[in-house]
Amino acid sequence: MRKIPFCKINISDNAIKEVVDTLKSGWITTGPKTALFEERLKDYLNVDAVACLNSATAGLELSMRLFGIGEGDEVITTPYTFAATVNVIEHCGAVPVLADVGKDTFNIDPEKIARKISSKTKAVIPVDFAGYPCDYKSISDILNKNVSLFEPSNPVQEDFARPLIISDSAHSLGSLYNGERVSDKIDFAVYSFHAVKNLTTAEGGCVAFRNTNCIDAEAVKKEFKIMSLHGQSKDALAKLEKGSWEYDIKYAGYKYNMTDIQASLGLVHLSEYGDNIAKRRSIFNTYNEAFSSIEELILPGFNGNEKVHSAHLYPLRVRGYTLEERASLIENLYSAGIHSNVHFKPIPLLTAYSKKFNIKDFPNAMEMYTNEISLPIYPSMTDDDVQYVIDAVIVRIKE
Repeated sequence: MRKIPFCKINISDNAIKEVVDTLKSGWITTGPKTALFEERLKDYLNVDAVACLNSATAGLELSMRLFGIGEGDEVITTPYTFAATVNVIEHCGAVPVLADVGKDTFNIDPEKIARKISSKTKAVIPVDFAGYPCDYKSISDILNKNVSLFEPSNPVQEDFARPLIISDSAHSLGSLYNGERVSDKIDFAVYSFHAVKNLTTAEGGCVAFRNTNCIDAEAVKKEFKIMSLHGQSKDALAKLEKGSWEYDIKYAGYKYNMTDIQASLGLVHLSEYGDNIAKRRSIFNTYNEAFSSIEELILPGFNGNEKVHSAHLYPLRVRGYTLEERASLIENLYSAGIHSNVHFKPIPLLTAYSKKFNIKDFPNAMEMYTNEISLPIYPSMTDDDVQYVIDAVIVRIKE
């Protein structure tokens, strides 16, 4: 029987050679290849600076800590996300505030954000589900319209004079919003390079940002680096210079740095990324074409000239399915050798947050979750693999 995993990581010979080169270099932690990876990402994303870290989770947290978000503050995000998005808000001591997704969409509804803004709101974290960009213009406009509510609690917040927009772009490397890699409506875009992402460094992530009236990109990048290395004023590379052993700990920082081993993988995968994302989009379109005439199925709905998705996931929905029917479909596909998944269990359904939120307050998120199934989509899938998945899905929902 054919076996089709949900995700298959491709580590090319070039990637292996690059990692071996790093291992032989004697420099395996944060060093020259991490710096080079940051420069290559900066060019790819068309931004002024990129700070690489050990995860996207770290990027989200440090973006908030840079802004001084903490106890008593509120951060608005979506219930339709992985727990990391909400966990970091808790880690900072702030209060997560959930705004439902739009009707028949996976992304946060800007109008529902508007209803949740208060004087305590210090940031909004929209999530580009499956790599489909959120409506950043509307989100930015809403925050600007409600700027009179904003109450800064430190000089950095006074400079911004509004809540931050930190995009959880974990899925959306390569996505476009109005033709741009990173929207000018976003303060910080946070990407993930986890093993199952389109581009992987095994574990890792980065924060991307531009120069603005409030952001000196190089100065902010330096601060991210200091925060990610225990608050240390110099990294190991800087301390190699003659007479540069002296350092200081500016504050109690964190251990969130990326290593050169990870960056080695990233450098090669970034050079191969054009082909990678083109194949993903081709599979995505093939699924759409095959399922568009099946009345029981609801396509992802990722369309529109102003937004181009990264094809990180293919989230198919089965019209009218219950949780039990969805579970049965997943089991039946598994019996056929096809591994599928579900993205995501809404935050209020998780034990850690079930006492803080009631899923009944987020009907759109629950509706999307109830009948969603994520199908395999990765560059090494053959045309036969894709057709096998298509046929298996159609047969089983017609039974």
